[in-house]
Amino acid sequence: MIFSLCKKAGLPLTVAGLLLFSFLLGSPTAVHSGELAVVRDVRHWENPDFVRFVFELSAPVEFTTGRLSNPDRLFMDLKRVRITKGIRKSIEVDHPAIKSMRLGQYSAETARIVFDIKCRSYNFKVINLEDPARLVIDIFPEKDKGKGKHDMRAETKNDDTSLPPRSLPKPEARTQTDRLIKKTVVIDAGHGGHDPGAIGPTGLYEKNVVLDIAIKVRDIMKKDYPSYNIVLTRESDVFIPLPQRAEIANNNNADLFVSVHANSSTNQNARGIETYLLNWSNDAEALKVAARENAISVKKMKQMKSELGVILASLERESKRDESVKVAGNIQTSLSSAASRRYPEVNDLGVKQALFYVLVGAKMPSTLVEVSFVSNPKEEKLLASDAYRQFLAKSIADGIHTYFSSQPPPQVTFEEQGRNGSSPETRLVKHTGIRR
Repeated sequence: MIFSLCKKAGLPLTVAGLLLFSFLLGSPTAVHSGELAVVRDVRHWENPDFVRFVFELSAPVEFTTGRLSNPDRLFMDLKRVRITKGIRKSIEVDHPAIKSMRLGQYSAETARIVFDIKCRSYNFKVINLEDPARLVIDIFPEKDKGKGKHDMRAETKNDDTSLPPRSLPKPEARTQTDRLIKKTVVIDAGHGGHDPGAIGPTGLYEKNVVLDIAIKVRDIMKKDYPSYNIVLTRESDVFIPLPQRAEIANNNNADLFVSVHANSSTNQNARGIETYLLNWSNDAEALKVAARENAISVKKMKQMKSELGVILASLERESKRDESVKVAGNIQTSLSSAASRRYPEVNDLGVKQALFYVLVGAKMPSTLVEVSFVSNPKEEKLLASDAYRQFLAKSIADGIHTYFSSQPPPQVTFEEQGRNGSSPETRLVKHTGIRR
C-alpha cells in the first residue's frame, strides 16, 4: 500500500522504504489470542545518561503511552495484560530523570506503568521485543540546548529527527579527479547517546565499544592507507537517527558505507564474528539480529517482506548488492583469518544477509559488521580490551583496502597543456597510484 501511494505521488522508492519502516516501527505489536499476556518480572538499570526498565512478558503486547503534569508523570497502558502476583510493583530510583516506577492493574484487562518524573525536560524510548517477549523502556533527561550540548531526543518511532548542523560531518570539497582516485569510506559507529545498544553481563556498552573501534579504523587507515578519505558518522557519544547515518554517506559521495556493531543474544554461549549485507532473509538468527539493531520485533520484520521486496529490487540494488557481497566477504575474511591466528576461540560465523534499516538509504555498497557478542562473558571481556579493539579495527581496515585493491584501476580524464604550451590536450589515463 505504501509503495503504491508513493508511486502514484511520484516519490522516490527510497522514500517509500523509509515511510514503510517508520510506519512499522511506530506501530506496536499486538496480541490477538484470547488469553491475557502476563507481566512476569520487572528489572531496571541506572546509568548517568538514562534509566532502563525491562518488563518480562509472556507474549508481545499492544500498548499506548501518555504524559501527565502537576506532577510530571509518564504512563504506559499495556492492553490485555495481567500482572503476576508477587512481582515488584514499585521501584524507587535515584536518578536525575525519574523518582520512581509504579505498576498496577488499571482494569481487568489493562496494566498501567507510571513513571514519576524528576527532571524538567525528558524523553523516552520503547522497544517491544519477542523471543522472549520483553518491553524495554529507556527514560533520559534531554540536554540543555542553551549550553550548546547535543539534543538527544528519543526516537520512539525511529523517525528522522534532525540533529544540529554541527553534529553532521560536512562533505569535503573534492575535485572530480579526487573522487575517482581517492575513495571515500564512511564508518558508522552504531547506537550512541541515550541508545546504549546491547549491554554486556558486567555492564559494557555496545555504543562505547563500536565508537572506539570506528575511531581506530579511521586512524589506522590514515596511517596505513593514506589514499582513502575516511568520514565518521559520529566521533563522540551522541545519538544519530538511523536514516541520517546513510544520509551522511550519501552527502559525502561515499564509495563505501560500513556500520560497526557488537552482537547480542539471549543465549550467552553465542559467540563469533559475522558480517551482513542488506537483503531479505528468512534465517531466524539473522532476523533476530536485524530486529534488535532496528529496535523492532521479529514479527514486524516479517511484515516488511512483501513491500520491501519490491523496493529493494527497484533501487538499482542488484549491482550494489554484488559489490556489497564482495566487501562483506573481504571484511569477514580479514577478520576471521586474523582471528584464527590470534584469537582461535572466536568463531567465524560468515557472511549473512538481513534487512538492516541503517543500510536501506545508502546509495553505495554497504555492509554491517557484528564484531563479537557483548552478551557472551568471554567476548565481553575481549571487547573491553584495547588490544582486541585494535585488532578488530586493523582487520576491518585491511578488509576495506583488499576490497578496493581488487577493483580495476579507474580511468581518469584530465586536461594538460600541449608540449608547445599553446593548446590543452585531453588525455585518458589509468591511475596506477604511481606519480611521474
